[in-house]
Amino acid sequence: MLRRAKELHDYKLGARDGEVGKVKEFYFDDQSWTIRYLIADTGGWLSGRRVLISPYALDPVDEGGKVIPVDLTRTQIEKSPSPSTDRPVSRQFEWDYYSYYDWPAYWGGPYPWGMDGYPTRGRQGWSDASRRHHAEGENTHLRSTEDVTGRDIQAQDGEIGHVEDFVIDDETWAIRYLIVDTQNWWPGKKVLISTRWIERISWEESKVFIDLTREAIRRGPEYTEETLITRDHETKLHRHHNRECYWADEPAGKSTQ
Repeated sequence: MLRRAKELHDYKLGARDGEVGKVKEFYFDDQSWTIRYLIADTGGWLSGRRVLISPYALDPVDEGGKVIPVDLTRTQIEKSPSPSTDRPVSRQFEWDYYSYYDWPAYWGGPYPWGMDGYPTRGRQGWSDASRRHHAEGENTHLRSTEDVTGRDIQAQDGEIGHVEDFVIDDETWAIRYLIVDTQNWWPGKKVLISTRWIERISWEESKVFIDLTREAIRRGPEYTEETLITRDHETKLHRHHNRECYWADEPAGKSTQ
């Protein structure tokens, strides 16, 4: 199911033996545009440290109860490696974190989750590729949704708006779209921009560059808070921009956990 990131903010995180906090924000990989960690606000329980929870640990979202079930115990989370609060997440931290839980490295294969298109529990061990990347000290490319929110969108021929929110697939944990507010050009209008149409993020210029023209965006389907992002809506959006739908070349079917 596709969900807005802000919709998931303040959802409770329910471990096997009790609540561990609420969703604060997300870290995503700005190359694959996949959520790698939920950042938890644990209140006073583990204050003073960042608590990261990988989608590997998550069960389907309980929309009615506004809970994201976490298949871990509070003790496991408390004893898990924690990144420095004043530094970016390093590959060394990720190595320690994934080793602690004995999960496969997402960077160890050709798909968004290593050897799979989904964060599938049950696969264990480390591939040669993941070990090589770790040894080479590869950049993690992790960014926070909070940091990218508000950044300007640069089309082929000029600025077009700013990032307001993210649309997340809660099965694959891929970011499918940016919700872009274009109110400086067309009052009140918001649009969806597929992450596949993003060329790069310039942190120095505080801009997200996309491979579309301003006019194409202006004439495209409008997004509102009431819009249901159905497969039909997505197909219409992709056809308007003459782009292939993302599901055309993804691994078919979800692996059994």
